[in-house]
Amino acid sequence: MRVDFYHLEKTPLDNVLPILLEKAYESDQKVLIKVDIAERADYLNTLLWTYKPDSFLPHGVEKDGNAESQPILITHKDNYNPNKATLVVLLDNIPIPMEDGFVRALYFFDGRNPDSLQKARQEWQRVSDAGADRFYWQQNETGKWENKV
Repeated sequence: MRVDFYHLEKTPLDNVLPILLEKAYESDQKVLIKVDIAERADYLNTLLWTYKPDSFLPHGVEKDGNAESQPILITHKDNYNPNKATLVVLLDNIPIPMEDGFVRALYFFDGRNPDSLQKARQEWQRVSDAGADRFYWQQNETGKWENKV
């Protein structure tokens, strides 16, 4: 499994996430976004419909129905992957699911929050011990993502 850690310092998640999801959708990857609570899922659902007036990024939350046919599904449930996603996006310090058949994980953490930073370090060590390929992404001065490992 490949795990990409995104260290958010300069650009907020609300600006970064839609761009990465657009790339995943364009490459025909099924995506599961995992958050901590249902209200967070609802917030992201609204964000992805409204982040850019001229965009269309098909997605949904489980309460919308047809979860298995969503190219991008947002959930707060554990052990839940009805759309058979191979890419999992982890927010809110959700642990990386190493045994759920995902090929790739994107783990976002707030570098300005000490608790979030500590949990990201723990996840880095845990996935390293499990033998995952790890990549650490940080923005440079111009805002471009650079692999720091």
